[in-house]
Amino acid sequence: MASMDIFNSNAFRAVELTAALNKTPHLPTFLGSQNLFTPKPVRTESIAIEQKNNTLAVIQTSNRGAPLDTRSAEKRDIRDFRTVRIAKQDTIHAHEIQSIRQFGSETEMMQVQVEVATRLAALRRDVDLTHERMRLGAVQGIVLDADGSTIKNWFTEWGITQPAEIDFELDVATTNVRAKCAQVIRAMMRAAQGAWVEGVTQIHALAGDDFFDALIGHDAVKETYLNQAAASELREDRTFQTVRFGGITWHNYRGTDDNSTVAITATQCKFYPVGAPDVFQVALSPGETFDFVNTPGQEVYALLVQDRDRNAWVQPEVYSYPLHICTRPLMLQRAKMA
Repeated sequence: MASMDIFNSNAFRAVELTAALNKTPHLPTFLGSQNLFTPKPVRTESIAIEQKNNTLAVIQTSNRGAPLDTRSAEKRDIRDFRTVRIAKQDTIHAHEIQSIRQFGSETEMMQVQVEVATRLAALRRDVDLTHERMRLGAVQGIVLDADGSTIKNWFTEWGITQPAEIDFELDVATTNVRAKCAQVIRAMMRAAQGAWVEGVTQIHALAGDDFFDALIGHDAVKETYLNQAAASELREDRTFQTVRFGGITWHNYRGTDDNSTVAITATQCKFYPVGAPDVFQVALSPGETFDFVNTPGQEVYALLVQDRDRNAWVQPEVYSYPLHICTRPLMLQRAKMA
């Protein structure tokens, strides 16, 4: 029978478990793979965000020697926001590892480590899914919790009105889809406030299933691809794939299999910038144990809690303390299919 004393080994300490967990391959997620969010590790539970209402003004001509116009002072607004906690646990009971190996065996130690790592990896996948849901919320300006409640609405936080949904009229054969794309691009560029880098920043779109199918099946889009090498792309199955049209990169976003937990509504599309410095950020607070107090935050932490009374179980636990931030929510345009 395996000895529960092995959990007093350094291999199961919080620092070692966290280091090992952070080496676990990241669950493939689309927005995570784009590296949109600039990590901002902090040493506290809250962060301060400063908003500066920079303005550009045309200068009135004046006579030589006349008094100069004075530039208006920038209005600054500094507010504190708290990161949130994501946490989940599992339980390994003594009877689950009782037949591993005899007491004192290194093989026993290795097999218990494998079991703990397996449980932690499963918990990590749930954390990764939660992060993707939060990223998906942030690129729409509203970060939601698992129960559908709002964690942060960056439109209301900055005191601005969410841009109206654009009707792409993809059910009308004569719609000028390229003009609709230009409407999106102009709106996003004008709302960038210095975050648009010419030649670097691009516009991407997360399209629901019906929207994406209607887009690539629209006459205006198909005609653009005619007599081009890329025309074969539209002849192939493009399910959950990417196409380029009208200066926008369109993705048929694949969320969870239930198409609701993490998903884009079938008839809708969400536009966001890629390569726009610091438009998307994620603050990371440190773990809540003495092992990590006052240290820069990490993406995920791992702990192993023991049953001190009966020594009958151990609980692998994972924690994360993020806040997914959008600093330019006016850039986040949205559209409906019809």
